[in-house]
Amino acid sequence: MATWSKIAEEFKSLLRLKTEPVAFRRLEKAEELDKIKNVVRVKRGFTYCQVPFLVRVMGQTVGITKQDPIGVRCTRLHGLREASEKGMQAEAEMLSKTWFGSPEDALKQQRETPRLPVGEAIVISPLYKEKFEPEVVSIYGNPAQIMMILCGLQKEKYERFHFFFIGEGACADSLAQCYVTGKPALAIPCFGERSMGQVADDEIVVALPPGELERAISGMQKLAKIGFKYPISFIGGLADPTSVLAQFYPAQDKK
Repeated sequence: MATWSKIAEEFKSLLRLKTEPVAFRRLEKAEELDKIKNVVRVKRGFTYCQVPFLVRVMGQTVGITKQDPIGVRCTRLHGLREASEKGMQAEAEMLSKTWFGSPEDALKQQRETPRLPVGEAIVISPLYKEKFEPEVVSIYGNPAQIMMILCGLQKEKYERFHFFFIGEGACADSLAQCYVTGKPALAIPCFGERSMGQVADDEIVVALPPGELERAISGMQKLAKIGFKYPISFIGGLADPTSVLAQFYPAQDKK
C-alpha cells in the first residue's frame, strides 16, 4: 500500500486544508466491508451528501450497502443500485417539480449523469487512515486551494481540464466522473451537499485518481520554489506589479 498518510499530510501542509482528503472505494461484495477495521454503518436515514462530512470532518470510516437506510437516489448515483429507465423517469418527474422546468429536461439530466458501475458496497474513509487502497480521492477546499492542485498537475504535465455541472446531484460530477474517466474532476457542490453535508459557501471539490496525487504534490512543490504557493500573496489592485512580477517572469522585449 502506498503511504497514503504521508500523501494526505503533504496536501494538508502545502494547502493548509481545513478538512481531510477523502478516500473512496467501490466493493464488489458487501462482505468485503467486514475486512476493514472500525467501519461505521449509519443506522438512521441519511443521504450520500452527508457522508463526506462524516469522513473529512469527523474522521469516520463509513461503509454503505443498498440495504442501509440511504436515499434511493444516492444508491443509483454511487453504484449500489442499477439506474433503470423506470427509476430515472420517476426521479425526473420528481426533479421537474423542483430543480428543472420540465420532465424532459430532468430526464436529460438523468441520462447525462455519470454513474459508478454497480457493486454491493462502497467505503469512504479519511485518506490518512490507510484503511484500503482508494480508487478516488476527493479534496475539498476553497477555489484558490483547488486551483493550486490543478496547477500542480499542469506543472508536471500540461493538459486542459474539462469539468461539468449537472445541477442537483453534483457529487456525480466529481466522484463518479473521476471514477469512470480516470481523470481529475472538479465540481461545484450542489444544494444538498451544502445543506446536508455542511460544505461551506466557499468550498469546491476536486476528485483525483490515486495515481495523480504524487504528480499534484510534486508540481505544487516546484511551483512553491518559484514563489507560487498557498496562501497566495496579494500584490494589490492599486499597486504597480512590475517589480514583483519581474521576480517570476523574464523581461519581455517591448515591440
